[in-house]
Amino acid sequence: MNDGAATAKSVDIALGDIADLQDVVDRDALREICRSFFDLFNLSVRIYGGSGKLLASVSEPVELYQYLQELESGGKLVGDIVDAVKRLVPTGNEVERHETITGAVYDVVPITYQGRGVGRFVIGPFVPAELEQVPKALVRLDRSVDRMKLRDLLMKMPRVREETAERITDHLRSVIDLLLFSSHRAHLTSEMHVASVRESYRELAEKTAKLQSAYDRLKELDQLKSNFLATVSHELRTPLTSIIGYSEMLEANIAGELNDEQREFIGTIHQKGNQLLGLISSLLDLSKLEQGVMRLAPQPVDAGGLIEDLERTFAPHAHKKGIDLVVEVRGELPALNADPLRLKQILANLAENAIKFTPEGGTVRMVAEATEWEDEGGDFGAVLMGSTREAVAFRISDTGIGMPSAELERIFDAFYQVDGSSTREHGGTGLGLSIVKRLVDAHGGAVTVDSKPGQGTTFTVTIPEAES
Repeated sequence: MNDGAATAKSVDIALGDIADLQDVVDRDALREICRSFFDLFNLSVRIYGGSGKLLASVSEPVELYQYLQELESGGKLVGDIVDAVKRLVPTGNEVERHETITGAVYDVVPITYQGRGVGRFVIGPFVPAELEQVPKALVRLDRSVDRMKLRDLLMKMPRVREETAERITDHLRSVIDLLLFSSHRAHLTSEMHVASVRESYRELAEKTAKLQSAYDRLKELDQLKSNFLATVSHELRTPLTSIIGYSEMLEANIAGELNDEQREFIGTIHQKGNQLLGLISSLLDLSKLEQGVMRLAPQPVDAGGLIEDLERTFAPHAHKKGIDLVVEVRGELPALNADPLRLKQILANLAENAIKFTPEGGTVRMVAEATEWEDEGGDFGAVLMGSTREAVAFRISDTGIGMPSAELERIFDAFYQVDGSSTREHGGTGLGLSIVKRLVDAHGGAVTVDSKPGQGTTFTVTIPEAES
């Protein structure tokens, strides 16, 4: 049995090797085979694996053995017969017959697969058809033995002719071979599928680990970028404020009268300084929003007054560019609890973009109107469990150049520009809409965009009233 176990370790079933019958064949199937042969021939059948383990057995008590066990020395005899049959392992591929002192015999048949012994089956005990007398050795076994009873019990055992025994063993061997072949193929297919799934899982695990590593690295780089922008922006803001302040003093003739050319130069310095200050402020705002350190200061806000104030701020700019600026406050607006400075920053950014991308003779429209905000209702959905609140929708639309639909999903990404070429007509850093999106989210609202090339763009910012 130890040799069988050692053999099992040296084979690989995935490569087509089998060390033991029990590796691939279902025991219930073997038991059914034994049952069928027993029903057909009334012969006991036992099937053993390569390691000597009994896998299936169908038999009935042998009356002769039961009688012998009643005798003083008969019990040991029966035990020795059974042990001898169990230990008998054919060395080749031929049937090995084991003859016993009782006259009964056992046929031990090797089960091989692809040239390798994987088990054996035993048929018997049965009596050769030519046997007519009780063996003398059995009669001498015990003085109290009943010779006539021995003969009757021996003759009641199954009697099989030599050629019939050969046909039975050949037939049973063929059935087991067929079962072994089909079971092995099914098992091999299953093993290959499992191996394939295991390999796919390993590859997936490796890719997941690489993605996680890349994600962690990108996250680290993003944090370094945010820290760098915040530090640089802060360090640039102080000297830039001084530059703008001194340019304003020079424009006010504090250092003496300026001629027209000097005043033009100072005006350019002041203008570009303000543009750079706006960029630095945007970088600082983005950094604070990304790090979650920007705090809103909510308070009651008059939405109508906010949109009208926006008109006063941008009317000169629109007029100078030849753009018609239209402002509408539709109906009674609900009171909002928001940060007025940040809300004005959101709308001012959108209004500035609308004017920048609208050509002369176009129209920019700023509208504030009441609407409803639908709260989601959890796992059962908004329809069943949701509720609504009043909200204000700010719509800023233009008749400018518009954007293709493929670009709309990315316009809220930081530093992204629809026209990112070095020769683009309209300037900008690509930070404005990213800041707008983050500020709107911080207010618990939503921003959407609708645009078509050559037909203009409409941004809608919806801010709900505070939850009661």
